[in-house]
Amino acid sequence: MRKVWIAAVILLGVATVGAGGGYLWLRTSLPMVDGTVALAGLGKPVSVYRDVESIPHIFAESERDAYFALGYVHAQDRLWQMEFLRRLGAGRLAEILGERLIGTDKYIRTLGLQQVAEAVFENSSQPVRTALTAYADGVNAWLSARRFALPPEFLLLRHEPETWQPTDPLLWTRLMALRLGRNGGTERMRLRVAEALAENGLPAAMIHDLWPASGPDAVTTVAADLPAPFPEKDSGSNGWIVHGSRTKSGKPILANDPHLRFGAPILWYLAHLEAPGLRLTGATVPGVPFMVLGHNGSIAWGMTNGGGDVEDYFLEEAVPGEPARYRTPDGWQPFEARREVIRVKESDPVPFTARRTRHGPVMSDLRPGAREIAALAPPALRGDDRTVDALYAFHRARTWRDFEEAAQDFHTPHTNLFFAAADGDIGFVSSGRFPLRRAGDGSIPVPGASGAFDWSGFVPMAAVPRLHNPPSGFIVNANNRVVGEDYPYMIARNWGAPYRAQRIVEVLAGQTAHDIAASQALLRDTVSAAARQLLPLMLDFRVRDPRARKAVALLTAWNHEMNRDRTEPLLYAVWLRHLGLALVTDELSGAKARDFHALVQRPGAAFIAAVLSEKRYWCDDVGTARTETCGEVLELSLVMAIEELTQALGPGMTDWRWGDRHRARFDHPVLTHVPLLSRFANLSIESGGGDYTVNRGMTAGPGQAVPDAHVDGSGYRAVYDLADLRNSRFMIATGQSGNFLSRYYRSFLGRWREGDLVKIQGADIRATRAPHLRLIPKE
Repeated sequence: MRKVWIAAVILLGVATVGAGGGYLWLRTSLPMVDGTVALAGLGKPVSVYRDVESIPHIFAESERDAYFALGYVHAQDRLWQMEFLRRLGAGRLAEILGERLIGTDKYIRTLGLQQVAEAVFENSSQPVRTALTAYADGVNAWLSARRFALPPEFLLLRHEPETWQPTDPLLWTRLMALRLGRNGGTERMRLRVAEALAENGLPAAMIHDLWPASGPDAVTTVAADLPAPFPEKDSGSNGWIVHGSRTKSGKPILANDPHLRFGAPILWYLAHLEAPGLRLTGATVPGVPFMVLGHNGSIAWGMTNGGGDVEDYFLEEAVPGEPARYRTPDGWQPFEARREVIRVKESDPVPFTARRTRHGPVMSDLRPGAREIAALAPPALRGDDRTVDALYAFHRARTWRDFEEAAQDFHTPHTNLFFAAADGDIGFVSSGRFPLRRAGDGSIPVPGASGAFDWSGFVPMAAVPRLHNPPSGFIVNANNRVVGEDYPYMIARNWGAPYRAQRIVEVLAGQTAHDIAASQALLRDTVSAAARQLLPLMLDFRVRDPRARKAVALLTAWNHEMNRDRTEPLLYAVWLRHLGLALVTDELSGAKARDFHALVQRPGAAFIAAVLSEKRYWCDDVGTARTETCGEVLELSLVMAIEELTQALGPGMTDWRWGDRHRARFDHPVLTHVPLLSRFANLSIESGGGDYTVNRGMTAGPGQAVPDAHVDGSGYRAVYDLADLRNSRFMIATGQSGNFLSRYYRSFLGRWREGDLVKIQGADIRATRAPHLRLIPKE
């Protein structure tokens, strides 16, 4: 990275040479959005309008040309992001970023995402393959037609992008399927926690306190009621639909805001496309031709992460003294072996062998000296995945039946799909490939040799959970439990925290004339249902420390809003962090749990509530002879929180603000490591919300450099008005451009923080002016 820093100095120096000539040259990396461009591969002329937010409105005479043009404008605005994501998915980052990315590349190559993407392409329908190819042609048309500088990252790294391939978009779909279905890591974590408990002489049953199963009284999304408290995982997204019987307009309203790790630029890119038989408005992902979230003029759709247990680790048994073979129910079989060579910038290539068993890739090979042979089995690595076909079909769906049929192809990740139509229908499908296990519940790694724990197939798609026009008049999911105890198949043993869903249902249940403004206000909502549950328990102790007494007084009068300008949210959040660590660090200490923060990033609010109300044995420090009480731990952790904040912000407690420590951070994946450029490429802004609020302000957590930094949340927000879809509203977190020299790189940031949304003009824009950009076929 030192050579990158030196290159940055040179780049910055060039930019300041003479009378700004270098800077003007760098600015030629910004796209030409006006004029006429002749492009090879285009069928007929395409008109591209840009509105005041630089959102492109593409009007084509064929579907193929629409996808071609989307590839072209994505390349104009987000080429570096596209290049980074496809190299991440192919395991080829070390080629341009050097030795520090070898480990990442090995991980991806071991998974074999490139091979999976190629198989998915071959198994996709012909219309989908045509769209993928047209999109790649559009990206390549921009690469061929450009006459000026590439975006600054390419110049800094002295890198020229390769030709775009039709399979490249599928790499991102596989990355997301694995990222959102990553419970295989939780299996290994449970195993390590069990070892740590045993080492400290504690009952193995205590592990269920950290990952308790939902009880029979846990109500669910499909039952359309309030979920009871149950365990959480680091997942996020909100979605709700209000039926026309509960809205002012008499038509449905759908709201959705997926939560993902922040970065600059944000993942999402707003666009509008029209062609015969195609009319789409909403959120795309640069590098992918399909509208991921949005509406098609007749229906709107949204998504939340389902959180199903769809990954298993199988512990294989190798032949003693012959590591090339492993045991199966049919005898000893050879590992599948694929030779890989990682090219490394300014260093020697790194060859290695990626192995597979009948269950999947051998991920333990990535850990030098690993004693076990652990193979990962996720549906996301199957070549017959048809999720992109489902997205393609959503674009053309007009009715609930169309949508429900398309959802059967939405294989990975496990996703809760929301549907609302202009004809008044609303619906919900929790779609995915849920393993049917012969034995076990997927909670820990299992033996792979005998076949006793193998999968026998997947839950039939006709049996996956769904709702259609429920009597309650609304549908809510915020990663909470999807099905009840009477559901005949196991989707998950552990679900997301209930607090955001509780708050959404609480608000919607109190409204009978819902409208766009009400949904927009709910997206901004920063009331913490977790704080409302926890604080009476946390404040139930005898206060002796005078500083703690002042903090308790503030928190007792607090209204539970995580307002960035208030003191109380900061006190509560930092206290909760210290309390969680105090409750579990001693139980999980020891040789098998040295890296505590990798074991339990943040003890969940539901776990802490259970400890303070009934499972008080967690309050005792197992490393001391006496038995500590929860009151002692509460006061000690509060004092520690106050001391931390006093050191950081000064002694004036009422001058402390949540926004002082809770800043939304959007770091550039590469330029964040370059001191001279990170100040331009990284974005940050004070923000409200918290880990459990609807307006989610997920913090970095214990063990991080800035534990209260806002690092995860709603990068995209939308409210769809089915009375008039032109009245729908949208927002992304940073801006449309991925080039930090552009004024559209950060143009949405302040409005995103305030919860503002914008309209996308759609066809109306054609009445206001001539096209900004005309793409015409090259003779």
